[in-house]
Amino acid sequence: MLEFADRPELGMELQQLERRLQANISVAKHAHIEQCEEELAAYFNGSRKIFTVPLVMPGTEFQQLVWRQLQEIPYGSTRTYKQQAKALDRLKAIRAVAGANGSNKIAIMIPCHRVIGTNGALTGYAGGLQRKQWLLAHEQGHVQMNIAW
Repeated sequence: MLEFADRPELGMELQQLERRLQANISVAKHAHIEQCEEELAAYFNGSRKIFTVPLVMPGTEFQQLVWRQLQEIPYGSTRTYKQQAKALDRLKAIRAVAGANGSNKIAIMIPCHRVIGTNGALTGYAGGLQRKQWLLAHEQGHVQMNIAW
């Protein structure tokens, strides 16, 4: 789980994750956590576009399909929910795709912030629309910076 610490639902989400995994979640050091921290730091300084830390994505088969497809949206790009549903060959399941996006518990690394409304509007980001806007602008700024080099 990679979530924003100020989310009001964070405690409930942790409990749900513990039930789903049938495990107790605790704070501890681990090589994957350290890799996650390093990759996130590189993402935020603009030097990382793709994450390589191994992820466990507990969810339904459909949710996992949606989340894998989210990881294929290139850094600095956006897709609409409709485009995402079409890429999954589930055009009639736009709402289900949007619901699966909303169930994503691995923010940034599974980049649901790159999905926007059909009209181009920023919609539906559990971390808040201001964060979604910031993340998209951050990526666009580093894409443009890389082109300029």
